[in-house]
Amino acid sequence: MGRYYLTTAIPYVNGAPHVGHALELVQADTLARYHRGIGDEVRAQTGTDDNALKNVLSARAAGLDTAEYVDLVSRRFLDLAGPLSLSFDDSVRTAFDPRHRPGVEKLWNACLERGDLYRRSYTGLYCTGCEQFHSPEELPDGLCPEHRSAPEEVAEENWFFRLSRYQDRLYDLVSSGELRVEPGFRRREVLSFIRSGLEDFSVSRSVERAPGWGIPVPGDPGQVVYVWYDALANYVTGPGYGTDPEGYDHWWTRADQRVHVIGKGILRFHAVYWPALLLSAGLPLPTTVLVHEYLTADGEKISKSAGASVDPVAVTEAFGTDALRWWLLRDVGRSGDTDYTEARLVVRHDEDLANTIGNLVNRTVSMVARYRSGVVPRVADESGEPSLARARVRAAEQVDAAVRAFDLRAATGAVVALADEGNRYVADHEPWALARAERAGEPGKRGRTGPEALDTVLGELVATGRELARLLRPFLPDASARLTEQLGGDGGQLPPAAPVFRRLG
Repeated sequence: MGRYYLTTAIPYVNGAPHVGHALELVQADTLARYHRGIGDEVRAQTGTDDNALKNVLSARAAGLDTAEYVDLVSRRFLDLAGPLSLSFDDSVRTAFDPRHRPGVEKLWNACLERGDLYRRSYTGLYCTGCEQFHSPEELPDGLCPEHRSAPEEVAEENWFFRLSRYQDRLYDLVSSGELRVEPGFRRREVLSFIRSGLEDFSVSRSVERAPGWGIPVPGDPGQVVYVWYDALANYVTGPGYGTDPEGYDHWWTRADQRVHVIGKGILRFHAVYWPALLLSAGLPLPTTVLVHEYLTADGEKISKSAGASVDPVAVTEAFGTDALRWWLLRDVGRSGDTDYTEARLVVRHDEDLANTIGNLVNRTVSMVARYRSGVVPRVADESGEPSLARARVRAAEQVDAAVRAFDLRAATGAVVALADEGNRYVADHEPWALARAERAGEPGKRGRTGPEALDTVLGELVATGRELARLLRPFLPDASARLTEQLGGDGGQLPPAAPVFRRLG
């Protein structure tokens, strides 16, 4: 058993959540559920990034007070817990959580005492969409590569953080794997960025430019803390940094793993800026930064503010939570963006869940009902029939290895592979033929006779179905519970039950 602290990034609340947010939430929830299942002590945290200029601008466009707008939209993100079957233990809304501001102030003062914060005048190109300054070299055709808009030239005096001081230390941490960045090609991207030379970056904004929205800089009320400095701190303020020393020590300082699940667009902030802030403050670093790609629709990035948008709640209402969770975990790759379509979701659900896993379990339950009146047979050890036991062990090992490697696509693939083996086992052993041979007192297909042959096959199939339900628990918690019920839990009698997975297409 270990102590496992896992977080998602916290999204801006300048618009409604989309299916790209669902991807990150479901990935993180799956990891949390898996580690709870193997006995780890787990804390899973999410939240919303409330203190951003883009939130202020969206509130103005909606004709609402900023606090009212942010409160309304941030709740929409947290309300995804029901439709997506999420199991997060905590959430931090940075504008409203009483734990957050004291922790941000404490982190600021720790960096200030280290001599890593200083004021200077600056002129730069600022993208409100990114909430970030860009160098001209980062702007192909003069446009932000993420938002395809021209940044605004901004000149003001701000507080800066001495990122340059930590260049060598950061390179060593990432290259050695002490700070693990997954997948590997993202680690190489981080190392390339660090090698190119780290420059100090602005960590405050004037009250005028922030329209008074945000956390004031301690001792300097004319400035507010830069939204990224503020937002990143949620990972430590949630457990209690600045408010609850015991909670912070338990979940951050003494956690065996501290895992951030993020999208590729904010890798630099999490794998470079955030570790540098923690080094400055003398705090432990995350152990892993897990990076996912984007979802697209018709090749365009799914976004709150630009491009296409897909409402995850509407998807679950149309196709069910299981279908969306399964597609996000089974179809989305570790490299390269993945295009979302309803057709792909339906095909994946029907192929894997209805036709493969569901079909195996339905056939098993039906045959036990028909041939043994719903009573799960006791398998005779001396039967000599080939079993699925080895396949069950192999599947469990493959799922475990894949989850520990943060490859959820491979993990779900291992579950489907076990169901495939179960279906081949049915075709090879033909339980219906064994039942006819048993009634006639004749040898079955493999020369076996008597009830032991059919009992063995049915017992193996029930055991395999139950293992499928167990393995599915972190991925599809709702479906797993229904499969377990359909298979009688671990009892000796299977209840009458309807199929768990009905075809969508």
